[in-house]
Amino acid sequence: MEQEQTRQRVDELHFHLYERALHPELFHIYQVKHVEQRRYRAELWITGLSHVITVQFGKYHITELIADPSELLPKNGLVTSFRFRGERDHAHSFDDGARYILSTQVERLSPNLFPSSHRDLIRYGRKRGMFQAFEEWETDGLAPFTFMDFEAREREFHVHSYHAFPEGQTILKTQSIFEVIPPREEHFA
Repeated sequence: MEQEQTRQRVDELHFHLYERALHPELFHIYQVKHVEQRRYRAELWITGLSHVITVQFGKYHITELIADPSELLPKNGLVTSFRFRGERDHAHSFDDGARYILSTQVERLSPNLFPSSHRDLIRYGRKRGMFQAFEEWETDGLAPFTFMDFEAREREFHVHSYHAFPEGQTILKTQSIFEVIPPREEHFA
């Protein structure tokens, strides 16, 4: 059952890290991007002012989820979960040799600075990666949006995400690095 899509608030969002893939039926997916490298595959979903990133290498999966807390989310395979507050770094090494690194920042801007930062990110976001605006939730002429930019390297997948919340003049920024080191150099066929 898909999570109900309502106006989201940054104060309600949680980070979840899974050692498994999540089923798409759990989410309202606005955009999907597939990335394939020799050593791994990645899939990015924009799910409102939130996102899902799954990196698969061999039989292993690492999934980053930013979403409202929900009883619909599985507990199976959950490595860690926390609420976004200020700045935070997190790293996790998996038994299969992979490593995950996250840096987050909840940036509350002044009423004078937020509109220009919002405009700059929209301009940049429409040229790169994935961008989704939500005009139906517009506040004072500014639409909330999700922008995800990524870089696929041979053994690493980097993602920068920006979730803009005009109502609270807040931008949630995340930088994620999935270090994929397959056991015994397993590859996709």
